[in-house]
Amino acid sequence: MVSYKDLGLVNTNEMFKKAMEGRYAVPAYNFNNMEQMQAIMQACVETKSPVILQVSSGARKYANSTLLRNMAKGAVEYVKELGYEIPIALHLDHGDTFELCKDCVDNGFSSVMIDGSHHSFEDNIALTKKVVDYAHQHDVTVEGELGQLAGVEDDVSAEKSTYTKPEEVIEFVNKTGVDSLAISIGTSHGANKFTPEQCTRNDEGVLVPPPLRFDILEEIEKKLPGFVIVLHGSSSVPQDIVKIINDHGGALKDTIGIPEDQLRRAAQSAVCKINIDSDGRLAMTAAVRKVFVEKPAEFDPRKFLGPARDALKELYKHKNNNVLGSAGKA
Repeated sequence: MVSYKDLGLVNTNEMFKKAMEGRYAVPAYNFNNMEQMQAIMQACVETKSPVILQVSSGARKYANSTLLRNMAKGAVEYVKELGYEIPIALHLDHGDTFELCKDCVDNGFSSVMIDGSHHSFEDNIALTKKVVDYAHQHDVTVEGELGQLAGVEDDVSAEKSTYTKPEEVIEFVNKTGVDSLAISIGTSHGANKFTPEQCTRNDEGVLVPPPLRFDILEEIEKKLPGFVIVLHGSSSVPQDIVKIINDHGGALKDTIGIPEDQLRRAAQSAVCKINIDSDGRLAMTAAVRKVFVEKPAEFDPRKFLGPARDALKELYKHKNNNVLGSAGKA
């Protein structure tokens, strides 16, 4: 068994305690390769932000769990070279079985998510408690989920959102012992979060999606005062990045995300962790497409993955500074 402490990682307890007191959200960024890791570390060191490195089950299949774990270990050394040490947690995103969560706990993850939201309420509680009982023996923190987000991202897929029921949260948290709770209040996975028909146009003619259900969030906060809440599916799908992709051969349609001002409002509440993945994919794709169109003879991966890494870093610096409020909190 490999302990996360041997890798120089931390669990999310202290991160979330500070985030709750400081009214900001810790960034949770997914990674699959070296360039993404470099961008995340550079952005968070330059903004002095704590960070949660997220690994999905799809990432484990793509990149190999051992390689990903050692990349996270290398990230701890990398930030020292960058000149400012920040707290780093390694988190399993959307684990769907006890066996997967156990394997991550046994292999150096400091935090795991067990997503039983597709089960009945009772079965979700039973599965989540089983993971909590094992993870807490090894000082690993656990995130559960109530309610279900629509959309597709890696192995997670659902046609419709099911809002979290505030009346269920106390029983779920008390019976499972989870450390944080992902809820559904209108965010969704992927880049195609809303159709134009679901949106309205503002005075500038820009499509605006339905607002997040802050009434549900506020009711949950009343029932679980001081408890850590998590938002998944929180990419904003920047339209300037979408335009670069489409202007350089892409075919993205109806890509509408969560307005950043709503995420900023959420980050000032009990929401202490916000997951962002699709925005990063879009930023990297835009940079790569631009290189291929402007320099069609280019074949050195460093010449298109380097700009992709740099674009991702700038995006995440913006998120830490202006959306999550985590800059300067490491």
